[in-house]
Order: sequence, then structure tokens, then C-alpha cells
Amino acid sequence: MATSTTGSTLLQPLSNAVRLPVDQVNFVVCQLFALLAAIWFRTYLHSSKTSPFIRHVVATLLGLYLALFCFGWYALHFVIQSGISYYIMIIIGVENMHNPMMIITQKITSLAFEIHDGMFRKNEDLTPSQRCLAVRRMPSLLEYLSYNCNFMGILAGPLCSYKDYITFIEGRSYQLQQSEANGKEDTKYEQTDPSPNIAVAQKLLICGLSLLFHMTVTKTLPVEYNIDDNFRATASWPVRLFYLYVSLMAARPKYYFAWTLADAINNAAGFGFSGYDKNGVTHWDLISNLRIQQIEFSTSFKMFLDNWNIQTALWLKRVCYERATFSPTIQTFILSAIWHGVYPGYYLTFLTGVLMTLAARAIRNNIRHYFVESPAVKLCYDIVTWMATQIAISYTVVPFVLLSVKPSFTFYSSCYFCLHAASILVLLVFPLKRTQKGSKKHESIPPVWSKNLEEENLLQKNNHSTTNNSFSQKQEITCRYQALKQ
Repeated sequence: MATSTTGSTLLQPLSNAVRLPVDQVNFVVCQLFALLAAIWFRTYLHSSKTSPFIRHVVATLLGLYLALFCFGWYALHFVIQSGISYYIMIIIGVENMHNPMMIITQKITSLAFEIHDGMFRKNEDLTPSQRCLAVRRMPSLLEYLSYNCNFMGILAGPLCSYKDYITFIEGRSYQLQQSEANGKEDTKYEQTDPSPNIAVAQKLLICGLSLLFHMTVTKTLPVEYNIDDNFRATASWPVRLFYLYVSLMAARPKYYFAWTLADAINNAAGFGFSGYDKNGVTHWDLISNLRIQQIEFSTSFKMFLDNWNIQTALWLKRVCYERATFSPTIQTFILSAIWHGVYPGYYLTFLTGVLMTLAARAIRNNIRHYFVESPAVKLCYDIVTWMATQIAISYTVVPFVLLSVKPSFTFYSSCYFCLHAASILVLLVFPLKRTQKGSKKHESIPPVWSKNLEEENLLQKNNHSTTNNSFSQKQEITCRYQALKQ
């Protein structure tokens, strides 16, 4: 089954054997190669054995090779995009780069805002997470290319902050400290270099199960069957709702596979460590992109979105939602649609998502408190909201899978646009509380935050001292860890 591709056709025989397009085979094989390379990278190019310069060079060259193998001459896009962006940063100046960077990719826009926050905004104007992620100096070209094109994330991500990546390359990511409730630091686990092997093995097991599910069950439950004329004409409403749910649930494992494998690759290289719990158990979820259990058992639209494509949700929050001056929810969904691509189905999904999100928020704010006092009543409420959430999510994302206008409208019209109408009715009946973005975000900073940030500012003024620099790095990482917990 020969398939047109700009990438390598070396694996065409394997493509024919497994009956998958060669571009998909190239992607999986390159990601598996990246997994082995990540283990080698952590073992033989550990930060204690080699310099950040060598780690940056190797990560970048391997990343560009994988891009070349998968995409052929299309891989020039990575180099050209990164080169033009870096040129803008150097020649035009970082104070002007945060606006034009919104038209490019996640990493570039994230770094643009992080530099803007770190070099051109006052500390008191930043949210806690913005302060921790703020970049205080211009990256070198090698650091910039390594961040954008490293082999661990060039094919499937996930997105990470520039600061987290540089901390990993320089070997400082294991200095995360545990913060106790009284604000004192527990350094019991501070200097250990934990192994990611268990986390990687667990994630590879999830990848294997997800791939098996996709290769077997998913193919028997196509989403397109929801708009089949005979099915719509003969199936009852309960049957149609059930098939809608199971067909969209069956479509998710391919994302579970790709995102979990990408996470495992980064972990295998030693990247993704987020600290210890109170028992000293390591966590490797700093850049994880999904939480499968919370997705499948989510009882609210927000809960589903918070656990699906996590790093993209954080990117949208940081570059759009927190900075929008009006209608942040609408602006964020529109940006998400634009970022995903040009297919009309994306816009139908995200515009529907705006309605669903606002309606779900209104219902939750106005009626949930009536059902949480009794455990039995709350259980019933959770079951009902789980069912409603799964149907609403499935209804919303059908156009995302179908992509085109005609089949998407065929589906919605066959459902009489029922959830669109229901969402509008909910918004007319229930008052929607405004989100307080400005005044409360600084009030929520606990005392330990204030102390750490004051010390960090003082230390930055004395950055010529090696001792002070080392302590500043630890304070910065502690600050980052606390931001992750919020």
C-alpha cells in the first residue's frame, strides 16, 4: 500500500506488512528510536559527565535528523521558522517580539511571552506562574534551536517552558525541594538523582495497550457511522447516544499512544521530573499531556479539558486567557481553533466548546451546591454529571474528527442542534458569575511565595557571586515546584 510522502521510504516494506501509511510508520519508528536515544542521552551525556553545550548540540542534531527522516525537505520548515523568529528577537528587539510571535508555534510564542515578562514587565504585574517562568536574559542561538528542535519533542512534543528545558539540560532539575506546610524546606530528598525507569515502563505499557486498542477496537467503531443514513433512520435515540459515546471514546487511544510515548521519551532522557511527595516517591509528570483516568471519568466539561492535552491548555492559559482584556474564554477557544489548523471542523468544535463551557460553568455555579452535602446524593449527582459530560464532549468533538462542514452539519442537524439550544437556554436562565482575574490572583499567593520571590529578587541583584547564584537557582526551582502544585 504505497503512500505518497516527502519523508523517507526506507520503511515502505514494513508499511506494507502492517497495513499502515508509511508516514505513520515513520513517526512510530522515529519515536521508538528517540526513546532509545533518550536512554543513551541520559546515560552517556548526563549533565555530570558533559557540558550543556554538548547536550544542546546532540539534542538539536538528533531532532533535525528525525524531522528530516519523517518529513524530508519539509523539515526545512522547522529551521526556517526558528531562524526567522530568532532573527526577529535579535534584530528587531525582544520588546517588540511578543505580538508577531502569536502567529507561530507554541514554543516560540511561549518563549516570546516569557522573555517579555522577564525583561519588560514589573514583577508585581505578573501572576505567580509568570514570575517563575519569566526569562531574564536572551537565549543564545544554540539554546534556542535546542529548545525548539531537540529530538525528544520535535515530532510530538509535549510543550515545555524554556526555563524547565534549560534547567534539565544544565542538570538542575533534580534540585526540586519539598515544601512543608509551615513554609520550611525539607531537603531530605534534595540531592538525589532519581531513575525514571519505572515511570517510563508504566508509560510504555499504556502505549502498548492504547496501540492494541486502536489497531483492533477503534477500527470497528468509526465516528463516521454516526452520520450513516441507514443508521440514523433505523437506530433509536438511546442506541445513537450510546454509539456516539463509544465511537468517540474509541477515537481517543491514538492520542493516548502518541502523547504518552512522547512523555516517556522525555522521561527516559531524564526530563519531566516534578519532585517528590511527602513519602519520597518521585513524580515524572512535569510535561505530561494527559491523565487518562480523569478524562474517562470526568464529571464536568472543565475537568475533561483540564486533563486532555494539558500542555496545550496551559499554553492557551498563559499566552491568551491570562492576558485577554475581554471575553477570555471566547478568545482562548478561537485561538485554539486557529492554532489547530484550517479545517472548518476545528472551528465548529471550538465554537461549540465555548457554549458548552459557559453553560457547564453556569450549571455548576448555580446548582452543584445543592447536591454535595449527602454522600449518597453526591454519588448520584456525579453519575448524572459523568453521563452528561461524556455525551457533551462527544457531541462537541464530532466535527473535529469529521473535519468538513457538510458531514459536521449533517450530524448536528440529525441531532436537531439539541445541545447548542440547551446551552443557550441554560445561559439565559442561569446567571453566569464573572471570573475575577485581576485582583485575586495576587491575593492567593501564600506567605511562602512572597518570601521566596523577595529572596529571588535580592539574589538577582547580586548575581556576580557564585554562592548567591547557586542559592538563587534553588529558590527559583522551589518557586517553580510550588507553582506546579497550585
